Amino acid sequence: MYGVVMFCAILTGIFISNFMAKRFYKNVDRDVLFDFLPIMIIFGVVFARLYYVVLNLDYYSIHPTEIPAIWHGGISIHGAILGGILAGLFYFKKRKMPILPYADVISFGLVFAQAIGRWGNFFNSEAFGVPCNLPWKLYILPQYRPIQYYSFDYFHPTFLYESLWCLLVFTILVYFLRNTKEYHAGMIFFLYLVLYSVGRFVIEGIRTDSVLNVCSIPIAQIVSALVFVVGVCGCLYCSKKKSA
Repeated sequence: MYGVVMFCAILTGIFISNFMAKRFYKNVDRDVLFDFLPIMIIFGVVFARLYYVVLNLDYYSIHPTEIPAIWHGGISIHGAILGGILAGLFYFKKRKMPILPYADVISFGLVFAQAIGRWGNFFNSEAFGVPCNLPWKLYILPQYRPIQYYSFDYFHPTFLYESLWCLLVFTILVYFLRNTKEYHAGMIFFLYLVLYSVGRFVIEGIRTDSVLNVCSIPIAQIVSALVFVVGVCGCLYCSKKKSA
């Protein structure tokens, strides 16, 4: 089911990006977009897995045959974003085309795909938070519980929190686009980085499965903070470029 969910997420993301390009981005060549998307997806999946494997090197050095088994879970959106950016820089530089309009279009599909893809964590009983007794609590089977929480039955469904946050980010991006008087390439992409990073930083604080901690701080929070800074700097750059 994890693979099925990811497949549906990717298809939906492609559909959303195509729709946004057709509806709002007349300067985006959809033939170029469809040529690039398969490359971006391949780079994204590979880097998403490599990122996760590197952060869990102790395990995968002992079980190397598990490295390609992404259907068991274990991909990172931060790795996927990095892979997609690298693919875009290579592809559009080679074609001598501006990357930012395409990054904007893809951001809509990406964040919507994230909202769907997080449900793969539900089927794998992963990406849940600390114990709770809220009405929307999530039951986790004993074999999937961290040792320190083995006596607890119900946990925060943090995968759901992130899914809902991604839907909210998508809504904000659409609202921002529809209410912006002057188009400025790149603003949507950098705004996506800012908004997603805020939600991920907060949600990561209550997850129980952080793959690596640095000075007791989950690496995902550190990376989210860095991505947030990049997003803010990018937004400022686009704003100055707009007003220049």
